[in-house]
Amino acid sequence: MKYLMLIYGNDEVWNSVDVDEFAKLVGEVDAFNAALRESGELVDSQGLVARPRSVRVVGEAPVVTDGPYLEAKEYVGSYFVVDVDSEERAAEIAQSYPALRYSRGLGGGLEVWPLMERGGGDL
Repeated sequence: MKYLMLIYGNDEVWNSVDVDEFAKLVGEVDAFNAALRESGELVDSQGLVARPRSVRVVGEAPVVTDGPYLEAKEYVGSYFVVDVDSEERAAEIAQSYPALRYSRGLGGGLEVWPLMERGGGDL
């Protein structure tokens, strides 16, 4: 089963890490991704460069505005997708994500979303 891991943060979290800590964090996340890639569990991993655009229907027409798509203090900063044997393994991976410790009560976190199989047979 594939799971999407959404890594959330906010400006306070992102700005609380100095340059040296950030370089260390990037190295830890790279090692984390390399281990998952080596195990065959990592499908994809990307950071997000800018805030998203939101598309919502207003009246009868879709309207594009600046994101985030929900009114929230936190927003998605990156994501990764894993293909694992169980929800328990997905949770283990999520709990071991190195950047979680930088939240320090400032917000942020990681959401684990099961991805629908092609054809939607898992609904």
